[in-house]
Amino acid sequence: MKLPRYFTLAVVALIATTSLAQSSSEKTVIFVGDEGVSLSDFQHIYNKNNKDSVVTKEALDEYMDLFIKFKLKVKEAEALGMDTVSDFTRELAGYRKQLARPYLIDTDLLDEIVMEAYERTQIDVRARHILVTVGLNAEPADTLRAWNRCNGLRDRIVNGENFEKVAKSKNGSDDPSAIQNGGDLGWFSAFSMVYPFEQAAYSTPEGELSEIVRTRFGYHFLEVTGKRPARGEVHVAHIMVRVADSKNKMFVEKGKTAIDFVDSRLKAGEAFESLALKYSEDESSASKGGVLNWFGSGKMIEEFEDAAFGLENDGDISEPFLTDYGWHIVKRLGYKEPQSFEEAEKALRKKVSRDVRAEVTKTSFINKLKKEYNYYEIGMSVSALVRGVNRTDSVFYRNHPISGLSPLELNRSLFSVAGKTTTVRDFIDYTSSIKVKDLQRHPEVVLRSLINELAAEKILAHEDKRLEAKHNDFRLLIKEYHDGILLFELTDQMVWSKAVKDSTGLEDYHTKNAEKFMWDERADLSAYICENEEVAGEVKKAILEGKSVDEYRESLLPERPLAIRIEKGLFPKGTNDWADSLFTKRDNNSLVIDKNKPTAITLPIGEGGFVVMDVRGFVEPTPKTLEEARGQVIASYQDHLEEEWVNTLKGKYTVTVYEEVLYELID
Repeated sequence: MKLPRYFTLAVVALIATTSLAQSSSEKTVIFVGDEGVSLSDFQHIYNKNNKDSVVTKEALDEYMDLFIKFKLKVKEAEALGMDTVSDFTRELAGYRKQLARPYLIDTDLLDEIVMEAYERTQIDVRARHILVTVGLNAEPADTLRAWNRCNGLRDRIVNGENFEKVAKSKNGSDDPSAIQNGGDLGWFSAFSMVYPFEQAAYSTPEGELSEIVRTRFGYHFLEVTGKRPARGEVHVAHIMVRVADSKNKMFVEKGKTAIDFVDSRLKAGEAFESLALKYSEDESSASKGGVLNWFGSGKMIEEFEDAAFGLENDGDISEPFLTDYGWHIVKRLGYKEPQSFEEAEKALRKKVSRDVRAEVTKTSFINKLKKEYNYYEIGMSVSALVRGVNRTDSVFYRNHPISGLSPLELNRSLFSVAGKTTTVRDFIDYTSSIKVKDLQRHPEVVLRSLINELAAEKILAHEDKRLEAKHNDFRLLIKEYHDGILLFELTDQMVWSKAVKDSTGLEDYHTKNAEKFMWDERADLSAYICENEEVAGEVKKAILEGKSVDEYRESLLPERPLAIRIEKGLFPKGTNDWADSLFTKRDNNSLVIDKNKPTAITLPIGEGGFVVMDVRGFVEPTPKTLEEARGQVIASYQDHLEEEWVNTLKGKYTVTVYEEVLYELID
């Protein structure tokens, strides 16, 4: 979820939430102006910002002081009407839409589906299937015909015929790959197949046939031929010698000769990566030393997976083996055990949200709301609507009337949600504002789908309006965003941007508070960082003899440009170790500066290097100029502006704290 921009600022740690309305029985802990905050809301705020801390009188007093300042600023923003401008309402509405999403699904069912998905990722399934294709929008007669054909194929297997034979037979499986594999899908895990098919695979015992299952491809039934613990993921490199036809003995033997040659070079000690680059005929991986991406079950052909997962240790190399693609040698680079639920949960929730599983939770949630809000349809209206529809003059075409419906029928209630009715005319208006899909379906089927869509929209819209009333945590969260946006906008105007833009005020503040922005004592020196002791000796000699070090450095530049690096200036304590050493020597009376004589100090600085310091002396603490301290001055000026502003607000709005109520929160 995208978070508000104000969340990036430290001040938001103090953002609190206040109750929008309180029952008369709730205790009020504070009034700011005419707005009260309940003890329960304040406790929620306090706990959110002080997790795992002991509640003491001192801690409550300190937090209450911050809370008052916060509330005063929000109160002022509301008084200025900042919560009514279009930019604010649009921004808050955008955040509310994002925040509402978790409240508009069946969260309990979602948790179950996520856990179900995780449990399935821990088990690999092998199955074979037979498919009879039929479109999702097929006419009922075509759908029935496809189901009967699928059921007939299933009965043949139940009665003893061979599964593979039936799949390959005339009018058998419509899956084109069945001719080669007899319907065998190999090993797979959760999310590898469409959800209804996955459901059937995992719910059917090993060795048994499933019931007939409908997917977007048509009708299937499957036989589960194996189940095993998930293998995890493996990372390998491989060398491949292609075989044009793995069923042709001559091609196979020719490839075997080539792979055996590579194998002998490996066993003689040559690097796997080098041999892959030279001899592997897998163009996509050869240039990378044969390295493939991480993979789990169902991602590679079975023989390759078995060889890869059969290697026990990183660095192990397989014997040559044959697949339909050719001969391979595999080297294991890494292995990952199946993840724990805690490790996998975030990714699983993301996958579920993008999968048809998400529709399951939405449908469940809407069905629960239908009961809560007394949803019902008016059968006569639905029947009349169906009678009035035909393929050429209907609700499906914008601005076309529905033939056969009288004004009375158009004004009939179609369905009701929480006592609010939607009429047939409302439904027609709805269909004219959207692009209706799948017009090839039977009109009655399309109508039923559209009625369900509109009903779901109405139900969810009604629930959305009631979220603050139904969910206290949601109410508080929305208020937090509301107050946070206002706080950001007004504080920016009154403090942050003002301090940057008010150049006259900033200069005046710096002048009046120069003692706040002081340089510490600094060492005045030139430092020559030398590449070795020999160069350092020449530099020190030049300093002590009053000669130019720059001239010596220039003589070295053509062949040794990094022989000497120079840093000159004033260095306060803490700048670097070699400058700090001067303060230590001075304080220990081991460094005496004679202004009439040059002072040169040499120190080793690691890796054979030395620094030679031409020390001119020490400069007493002095005020920083505005340019030298601009960042510090702006920050301090902002604090000053905020303090003045808060004092003004305290004079404008009455603040009443009920301490006896506040201290009820003490542990």
